[in-house]
This record gives sequence, structure tokens and C-alpha cells, in this order.
Amino acid sequence: MRRALALTLSAAATLCPLGAAAGAQTRGPDTVLMSDNPGVRAVQDKWGFSDAVIAGDTLYLSGVVAGTRPGEEGFEPAYERVYAQIADTLKRAGAGWDDVVDMTSFHTDVEGQIEALAAVHKRHARAPYPAWTAIGVSKLLGGGITEIKIIARRPAAAAR
Repeated sequence: MRRALALTLSAAATLCPLGAAAGAQTRGPDTVLMSDNPGVRAVQDKWGFSDAVIAGDTLYLSGVVAGTRPGEEGFEPAYERVYAQIADTLKRAGAGWDDVVDMTSFHTDVEGQIEALAAVHKRHARAPYPAWTAIGVSKLLGGGITEIKIIARRPAAAAR
């Protein structure tokens, strides 16, 4: 009986710090970034997503969809808008493009779009570059051409 109690208390003591750490990572107003745009915020509330979530010193951005506008030549204007939106979200979290460690891009025509995205990417992300995976998909929400998802590490001062 004493051995069983000792094992139970030992297990509880071992798991207690895990519970505290998990509680520290709970999503809340100070760790979840929502859009300031009322239209975007309505969609976020309807579908249940945020601009970004901060977990410790790591920042996870939701995918941002690029779409072309009537009369635009090429893909670069759409990608510049997406990169500006990503930069704004990074800034709100106390980070910037230099803090990006991983980028995943989803393309409806990866071979036809990658050169334009790479050109815009190199105007915003400096060497040494983050990891980047480009994936071809059949379709994106809202008729988008590319969706970009980011993971960044927050600088030490911002993570406090």
C-alpha cells in the first residue's frame, strides 16, 4: 500500500510541471492575435481561426492567401500584399522577417508562380534564408493563387 502511494505521489510530482507548462501555453487574449479588420475578424470568428498564436518564443501564423486583382500584370503585386500582411502580423507579435525560421507556400501552379514569389521573398527575407517548402495544390479558398504559412521565433525581448 505504501509503495503504491509512493509511486502515485512520485508520478504526480513528475507530471505536475507538465501541467504547469501546458497551462502556460493556453491560448488567450495575450497569446492570440486577431485581425483588426472587422470583415476579416467576422470570418475568423465564423470559422474559428486567428492571425497568429504565440507559444513561448515561437510564433505560428495562419496561412495568408494571395489573389490577383483585375488588370494586374503578373503575380508580384499579389505577393507584395501578402508579404505586407505577414510583416504586419509579425510586427504585432514583436518579430520581423529576420525571425522567420520556416515558410510553407501552397501554389495552384507552383512552376508558374515560384519565380515571382521568390523575387518578392528575396526583397523581404535576407540571407541566411529561412527553410521553405513549396507545395502544389489543386485549389485554394476564395480563388487564391498561393497561400503562405509562417513559423517564426520571437526575439528574446518580445518573448518576455
